[in-house]
Amino acid sequence: MLLTAPLRRRVLQVLSGQPTGVPEWTQELSRGTDPGYFAEGSAAWEVHRDIATLVAGPRALLLQALHPGAMAGVHDHSRYREDPLGRLNGTIRWITTVTYGSRAQAEAASTWVRRLHERVTGTYTTGDGRAVAYAAQDADLVSWVHLAFTDSFLRAFERYAGRPVPGGSDAYVRDWAVAGELMGVPDPPRSVRQLDERLTAIREAGVLRSDDRVREAVRFIRRPPLPALLKPTYPALFTGAVATLPPPTVALLGLRPARPVQEAATRAVLASTSRLLGEAAAPGQARIRLRALAGSGAAGRSGAAS
Repeated sequence: MLLTAPLRRRVLQVLSGQPTGVPEWTQELSRGTDPGYFAEGSAAWEVHRDIATLVAGPRALLLQALHPGAMAGVHDHSRYREDPLGRLNGTIRWITTVTYGSRAQAEAASTWVRRLHERVTGTYTTGDGRAVAYAAQDADLVSWVHLAFTDSFLRAFERYAGRPVPGGSDAYVRDWAVAGELMGVPDPPRSVRQLDERLTAIREAGVLRSDDRVREAVRFIRRPPLPALLKPTYPALFTGAVATLPPPTVALLGLRPARPVQEAATRAVLASTSRLLGEAAAPGQARIRLRALAGSGAAGRSGAAS
């Protein structure tokens, strides 16, 4: 335990911004007057507490980067190069709050992100040289980010969790459509079939592309400035993310397909990290709130999505 303690602190620092204890914002999940959007044990609850999210995160970033509007927003407005861990912590906080918080907390977190996005505007150049205006809250951009997120977290779980999605994969897509609506996504997909159809339609429409900005982002995602203790294990997580992408997407990103031996390394890193970290803090804080509500009878009156 003494040998692994520094490593555990480093991982927690990267994921939550706090190396020991439970961050204050996570403790807030134990408070609230309703059970939230997702029931304990629901698809979203289980997918987001699984260690496979360590693969899903890089995969979602890779996929998002291929949309020129989304890439322009990140390139022009994000501080991911100067403060990559701060950006990561902010994303994790939103996902966690929406998944395990009360409805009021989920809505407040989503409103906060949407207000940040109001400043993200500009123009990008298409492959044929046209200048296109964009805003982060444009329907096509928020939809693409939602599709990339949903597909990535679902596929990573299916590939590496070693257990089925509770209620089936459609249940996860349906659950996370709630988060999409909170972020202003018009009519988010509610089944795997709808998810696949929309991703395919965007690919076939020729919207996605690679350019110098995408290649720069891929290099950064491939070799982020992690603490030295974590650098040896990250390549396995990145390769595991690539392994879940469709071959045309891998080629467009300029990457090589993952080999079976590399996926074996991914599984080993995920298993060892799971043992290192133990149970995530957020579900436990949510259970405290749920028990308190059950004792008061509030849970039965409010209900949660499943």
